[in-house]
Amino acid sequence: MHSKSKSLSQLALQKFKKNLWGVLSFWFIVACTFTAIFAYVLAPDNSENANQMHLAIHSKPPGFKVQMLEIPKQNQKEKAWLDQIFFGKKYTPTQIPIESYQFLEKELKVFPYTGQDKKGLPKVYTLSETFKGYTQKEIKEDLIFSKTFLFGTDKYGRDLLSRMLIGIRVSLSIGFVAVFISLVIGIGLGALAGYFGGKIDAAIMWLINVTWSIPTLLLVIAITLALGKGFWQVFIAVGLTMWVEVARVVRGQVMGVKKLQFVTAAKALGYSNSRIITKHILPNIMAPLIVISAANFAAAILIESGLSFLGIGAQPPMPSWGAMIKDHYSYIILGKAYLAVVPGLAIMSMVMAFMLIGNALRDAFDVKS
Repeated sequence: MHSKSKSLSQLALQKFKKNLWGVLSFWFIVACTFTAIFAYVLAPDNSENANQMHLAIHSKPPGFKVQMLEIPKQNQKEKAWLDQIFFGKKYTPTQIPIESYQFLEKELKVFPYTGQDKKGLPKVYTLSETFKGYTQKEIKEDLIFSKTFLFGTDKYGRDLLSRMLIGIRVSLSIGFVAVFISLVIGIGLGALAGYFGGKIDAAIMWLINVTWSIPTLLLVIAITLALGKGFWQVFIAVGLTMWVEVARVVRGQVMGVKKLQFVTAAKALGYSNSRIITKHILPNIMAPLIVISAANFAAAILIESGLSFLGIGAQPPMPSWGAMIKDHYSYIILGKAYLAVVPGLAIMSMVMAFMLIGNALRDAFDVKS
């Protein structure tokens, strides 16, 4: 009999699988990622940014149901089907909440939804113009239907569920891009400082200390205002403020690893400094980087939510969980707290999932346990 030796990564994976909360968080993030990619397929409102407004049914509670009349678009060239799947439809039929309708000889008479006991003023549509190519039976069966808003509607009458689903994209993408930027800058500067030391180390540490002394949110706001408001500007701003901690961790790890025998042997063989750093040192310090990346992912989501709340994050009509809280925080005292609580719980769930994964990875890579 012989026993197969297992690598440290395999042992760490086995330990991670035994962590219930880490595994559950992992699959939760996988589900969120899948939802973010196919958000427009899953969302009831598949228009761009889920921005169909129905002011007559604004701020309705979860499970609200209303009858809708759909006015078909005439001769509108739509985007390719692949673009529609990932970015939504550019031209969507106009939907009008109604209380009742009546077919006349050549017209359709509808009473718009008012939410009150009294009926609103009726509106008349000419069948041959508005519903060209549709018979009365087709209009009744295809264009008049009941619609349920599972999460209710926001203050503009938009489907809150659709906005929440598409808003996942902002939170996840800000995390991925910001962590990527912070890793590129942090690993590069940290490795240079830890490996070469001396004046290079002193200069990089001075830059790290200066950057760290500035409050993170204030620095992000300053960078955002310098680059301008927008989706990609927030990514860059958050990434440029999160590299400091990565650089300090990498510097400390490199300073310890470069004294080991295999690095001395690589130098004796005449390998270049760049090869020693990339091929020998960095692969041996990946464990703490994975852990810190998970924590930075959660921090990036919180920072983006704060920026959106302040109005300098993702700009309307792009859905963002932080912007949703900003739009509806006053509703907490008006008896419709769910409008702000739902996106708040989503942010909390996403951040907690990444923090639990970070804790699970820390335990898995701990050689002493």
